[in-house]
Amino acid sequence: MEHSPGEGSNPSPTDQPSAPSDPPDQSPAAHTKPDPGSAGPPASPGAAGEALAVLISFGRRLLVLVPVYLAGAAGLSVGFVLFGLALYLGWRRVRDEKERSLRAARQLLDNEERLTAETLYMSHRELPAWVSFPDVEKAEWLNKIVAQVWPFLGQYMEKLLAETVAPAVRGSNPHLQTFTFTRVELGEKPLRIIGVKVHPGQKKEQILLDLNISYVGDLQIDVEVKKYFCKAGVKGMQLHGILRVILEPLMGDLPIVGAVSMFFIRRPTLDINWTGMTNLLDIPGLSSLSDTMIMDSIAAFLVLPNRLLVPLVPDLQDVAQLRSPLPRGIVRVHLLAARGLSSKDKYVKGLIEGKSDPYALVRLGTQTFCSRVIDEELNPQWGETYEVMVHEVPGQEIEVEVFDKDPDKDDFLGRMKLDVGKVLQAGVLDDWFPLQGGQGQVHLRLEWLSLLPGAEKLEQVLQWNRGVSSRPEPPSAAILVVYLDRAQDLPLKKGNKEPNPMVQLSIQDVTQESKAVYSTNSPVWEEAFRFFLQDPRSQELDVQVKDDSRALTLGTLTLPLARLLTAPDLTLDQWFQLSSSGLNSRLYMKLVMRILYLDSSEICFPAGPGAPGALGPDSESPQTGSSVDAPPRPCHTTPDSHFGTENVLRIHVLEAQDLIAKDRFLGGLVKGKSDPYVKLKLAGRTFRSRVVREDLNPRWNEVFEVIVTSIPGQELDVEVFDKDLDKDDFLGRCKVSLATVLNSGFLDEWLALEDVPSGRLHLRLERLTPRPTAAELEEVLQVNSLIQTQKSAELAAALLSVYLERAEDLPVRGEGTGALGSLSLALSELLAADHLCLDRWFTLNNGQGQVLLRAQLGILVSQHSGVEAHSHSYSPSSSSLSEEVELWGGLPHITASAPELRQRLTHSDSPSEAPAGPLGQVKLTVWYYSEERKLVSIVHSCRALRQNGRDPPDPYVSLLLLPDKNRGTKRKTSQKKRTLNPEFNERFEWELPLDEALKRKLDVSVKSNSSFMSRERELLGKVQLDLAEIDLSQGAARWYDLMDDKDKGSS
Repeated sequence: MEHSPGEGSNPSPTDQPSAPSDPPDQSPAAHTKPDPGSAGPPASPGAAGEALAVLISFGRRLLVLVPVYLAGAAGLSVGFVLFGLALYLGWRRVRDEKERSLRAARQLLDNEERLTAETLYMSHRELPAWVSFPDVEKAEWLNKIVAQVWPFLGQYMEKLLAETVAPAVRGSNPHLQTFTFTRVELGEKPLRIIGVKVHPGQKKEQILLDLNISYVGDLQIDVEVKKYFCKAGVKGMQLHGILRVILEPLMGDLPIVGAVSMFFIRRPTLDINWTGMTNLLDIPGLSSLSDTMIMDSIAAFLVLPNRLLVPLVPDLQDVAQLRSPLPRGIVRVHLLAARGLSSKDKYVKGLIEGKSDPYALVRLGTQTFCSRVIDEELNPQWGETYEVMVHEVPGQEIEVEVFDKDPDKDDFLGRMKLDVGKVLQAGVLDDWFPLQGGQGQVHLRLEWLSLLPGAEKLEQVLQWNRGVSSRPEPPSAAILVVYLDRAQDLPLKKGNKEPNPMVQLSIQDVTQESKAVYSTNSPVWEEAFRFFLQDPRSQELDVQVKDDSRALTLGTLTLPLARLLTAPDLTLDQWFQLSSSGLNSRLYMKLVMRILYLDSSEICFPAGPGAPGALGPDSESPQTGSSVDAPPRPCHTTPDSHFGTENVLRIHVLEAQDLIAKDRFLGGLVKGKSDPYVKLKLAGRTFRSRVVREDLNPRWNEVFEVIVTSIPGQELDVEVFDKDLDKDDFLGRCKVSLATVLNSGFLDEWLALEDVPSGRLHLRLERLTPRPTAAELEEVLQVNSLIQTQKSAELAAALLSVYLERAEDLPVRGEGTGALGSLSLALSELLAADHLCLDRWFTLNNGQGQVLLRAQLGILVSQHSGVEAHSHSYSPSSSSLSEEVELWGGLPHITASAPELRQRLTHSDSPSEAPAGPLGQVKLTVWYYSEERKLVSIVHSCRALRQNGRDPPDPYVSLLLLPDKNRGTKRKTSQKKRTLNPEFNERFEWELPLDEALKRKLDVSVKSNSSFMSRERELLGKVQLDLAEIDLSQGAARWYDLMDDKDKGSS
């Protein structure tokens, strides 16, 4: 190899420490310069080599002329020669470029090794003690103390690992019962503290220190699992990072400091030299682990929100809060978009340049979120929102990394970092941030949410969240921190064995688990858990105390979170009695709730034009004395073009087939089935079906209704789960584009479940467009009553839309938070209006003030009414109405009652049929529901019943399916008090095939209680229907004359 002229004269950096004893210029010179004294013998081999090199070079040049000679001998044209020459030159150029790249890489590697060696050499030298930095101070005296304490710390670590860690490891896994530490040595190289930075504490009772630590140690820890003849260990470790030390609480007695908390704000650099790791991972129960997973777990254990707490005084109060304090705040990260990303995809071996499939990772400490992948896009639009807990300000950083999704290894596109202290100062930070290590920018909107210890602003926060478009999860209104302290007198296992209790805490679909405490029925956990809450008024905390095998439940507790809203400081700190447990079994917890409030001058809550502080149409202009006349008072509202254009999507979850079996018994030896249920997500709402036990081909036949708009890109997310006691197992998912259903109006398909080996789901989706006519309302109510199932709520018959524009002449509110007025609008008035719409000024009930609003009703007519059921009825319309009013501070409240629709029809359209007989009539609907194979009967009402005594009867209707007279076929309505024209509207079902139903008779009896103290029933009349003579496919409501019967005492 040829050497550059200066290569032999410069000493290697690694040889510099030994320069006095070994001059660096002697050894290289011996290799590059011949000795002048030895001129004879060495010269002959050199001359022969030069002659041979000349001959080889001359031979190569002759070989170049061989193709020309061959082409001429074969009679080929000059073009072939030129073509071959072009190929050769191209090949030579590619080869030269490769060699040039290799030389550059080799030179870069040599420079890197030289710089690394120089840096390591400089690190061995002690900087003078007077060298300091503006905000970081050197602490060489502290390093000397650590060096002297290091051997004694090793003795403590050996005792800690042998007496505390080893028993915990042996109890955590049955395969590790012979686990022992055979050697524990911290080595001779102590940890070094490079710099110390002191922060002003958030409170006067604490001191904050940041220690920049560096540990390159020669520690050696060996472990052995004798059962499997396995030996492994650690030989050498490196740890670099900034360790925050908090001294709190400061006290007036010795030792002045009550406890020391330590943690890494950001994930440190950790490198462990394992020995025998392959053998250790071959142990059953550990085979699923990997070296990377172990490293990640160790590093995450040291990072926020995890802390190491060392109490310095006995009986320290609030140890759990010191170990896991409340977050400083919440940062809501809106990952909006990116632009100008680099293209990483190449095709045809790099000849064709494609784009990228970008996705983003959002990280703060151990909290990590991954966005969805946008295919083939250099300017992706994500529009996703995440919420992260911030524990330390300053210090913690929000990091966003952008990658290109690839089948093998994802390509890095760039990253950005931002200290959360800037978000705290700004309140709301909306900007494009450049990506480091790549090209392009990422668009983030960061909002700082303060933690409020009171529930006064909860309604305002919930109202604001309803208008926030957030995915994949809805925005949170509060957080809950659960400090799990201890339990007492838990029940024992079989054979009076001590349990190994652990706790599962669940809020909706989020479940967290505590550690297991072994061999005790009075465990002490001292752990903290954090939950985000969407609506604490309706959510519950489910607590289950179990044995570590998860098979035995030691106690349960269900706590409505609404209790915290009325508690002082939103805190409960007490013992809780466990159910399904022992008589004295109880659990001590401290629950702290905080409301998430966005306090920024840049963000204001939506307010109507008539909100307090807004100028009304008759109020004075700020420009006093203006010659411009006030605008005239409007007579009608002016809603935008999108008002009233919503549709209702009716989602019918029918059945599933070939689901995978997830249940296992006897430790997995016996394979069971699954307990499936379906979860639906659409338009910010989540629905969940009932659980079908032990069935891989379940039938739900449930219907869910949701109000949808025509915004493009919406999807119905459907997931199937297996219900378990701890964590529900995933059985598959599928997605349906909302645009497909809205365009076609109807979809009935079997959808294959994704991400699972087998399974499919039968869905029926129908778009219901509101119609501004009441002509079909009776038919809609009739159809809804026929297809209604007992497992669902009443189906929606109409959609109510309300636009609230302004208010005038409202009273001046004094002290207090009372309402300024209210308004009740009967739906019967809407049904009588033209196009089912009212648009005018309404006077409030108290006579003070008016509101201008538009209320319009749309009848939901199903074009595919074979089978659809289950809804939220009219509650969304009513709730949305009240929500619109609440937006401007609780002015008027407009209430609407859905049953008025049915009552209006019942009382307004009196039938023009034959008059009732002497005993009266009963109105019935008899129908066979072929989809569910059920006979359905609806008892609507009775009229003109006979009055035998002085007082009107208390009627009810009894139905019996003959010829069976047992209680299995008997049905009975509720009892109405003192009326001759009772209204029931109750539905009854019998499961039997159609051919069997045609052989039956339906006996209908109208009865009344004779007296309060008597069991005797007075028969007011009866009718017997032969089902073979009735068209069961129509389901029409009819009046039937009641007949007399001699057997009046029958029941």
